[in-house]
Amino acid sequence: MRQVWILTIAQAFAACGTITLVAFGGIVGARLAPTPALATLPWSLSIVGVAAASLPAALLMQRIGRRPVFVGSALLGAAGALACAAAVASGSFVAFCLTGLLFGANAAVVQQFRFAAVESVPQPDAARAVATVMLGTLAAAVFGPALGERVRHLGGWPEYTGSFVVLAGLLICAALVLARLQVGTPTPAERRDAGRSVRALLRVADYRLALLGALASYAVMSFIMTATPISMHVHDGFDGHATAGVITAHLLGMYLPSLATPWLTGRLGIRGMMLAGLAANFACIGIVAAVGQGFAHYMVALVLLGVGWNLLFVGATAVLAGVHSADERFRAQGFNDLVVFGCQAVASLLAGFALESIGWTALNLATLPLLLLTTWMVLRRGEVTPAR
Repeated sequence: MRQVWILTIAQAFAACGTITLVAFGGIVGARLAPTPALATLPWSLSIVGVAAASLPAALLMQRIGRRPVFVGSALLGAAGALACAAAVASGSFVAFCLTGLLFGANAAVVQQFRFAAVESVPQPDAARAVATVMLGTLAAAVFGPALGERVRHLGGWPEYTGSFVVLAGLLICAALVLARLQVGTPTPAERRDAGRSVRALLRVADYRLALLGALASYAVMSFIMTATPISMHVHDGFDGHATAGVITAHLLGMYLPSLATPWLTGRLGIRGMMLAGLAANFACIGIVAAVGQGFAHYMVALVLLGVGWNLLFVGATAVLAGVHSADERFRAQGFNDLVVFGCQAVASLLAGFALESIGWTALNLATLPLLLLTTWMVLRRGEVTPAR
């Protein structure tokens, strides 16, 4: 588990990039954007960056190995954070949006920490390894927004410039930690693109289940979460502190359940975990999010949304770990993330426009068809094996 803990510590630093953009991107975007409907565009473009970089990043790792790509990406992210700080300081919305793409490219590589973790442990421990790495993001969720809020006036610069300057330092720390990572280099068979094609993988029922489960977890979470700061801060008049508090609680909901993943896996199984995640999403939408728009409603809804994302995503990743062979892992993983984060990007891009056109309640209800389809797929497959 030593390599898993190295990845977890690196994740704690590196995930602050996404956390900072989630916590403050909508607020800064609302201040810089020419219209409120575009306030979420920087965050949405970061997800576009994740989707666009996922498959190229996996293929680059296939050629040169994971560690050089991990380290190089962290340094690229640090440069992007400094560019973002400059954009905020100069009041350039266009530049702020473009730096979102750099954050996304780095986040695409950070997302693949979980695959490196799975590959460093016996296959039955796949879910535990994924959950352990996600604890790094839990640390980022706890300390990232608080640190960003504390330094937002650093140096007398325009508000939140200092948050991104400090973020650059955290990403450099991630690069230093990742330099100590010891993972195997790709085999000749992996470099030759051996194994099944993507088309052949898509004919495997468990690969489709893993793909749909991860897609639903991210698309639903992003669609609702991206709209939340704008709905709270712009439409309902909550201040930045209240908005940041709800987002922090949401992030805790996303990553705190990872502490119980080994127990949950043993008690519920992978199928049970995925169904529990879907139930939390349904509770968010049907019981809380559609009832009202008070502070407590936002808080409970976003916590449930986070818990639902965690259980569904960890379950889907564990299923994926048992589907592909070593020779085809980069292709299987890269295509999975391309589709998942591509759909997340679309959901995020639509969130601001949906909020302005149909409102908060209808925005939440619009996620039901995807959740129902995923539920049907999980029930249809029955119990699934986390690894083979």
